Amino acid sequence: MTIKKKTIFKKSVFKLEPYEQEIEDSLEREEWVSVRDEAKEIATLQQAATNYLRKEARINIRLSKIDLEKIKQKAAYEGLPYQTLIASVLHKYAAK
Repeated sequence: MTIKKKTIFKKSVFKLEPYEQEIEDSLEREEWVSVRDEAKEIATLQQAATNYLRKEARINIRLSKIDLEKIKQKAAYEGLPYQTLIASVLHKYAAK
């Protein structure tokens, strides 16, 4: 009886960024280990994300109808609410 080694990861058909390639290579080298208490780790990370993404201020902005429609289309393509997409873009800009 021949035992085949199960291939977990397949080579990506997409061109990866260098940091993405490093992650994939690390996974293939089986350098990742499971956490001891997965439920506790998930709860900790969910709380951190909630704290990080907490919206503490509201703003009103005026946009052209064309720009708003384009933003809504891009958000729909990404599977996001358009307000979330706008907040994400603003966050990325502010974090630079």
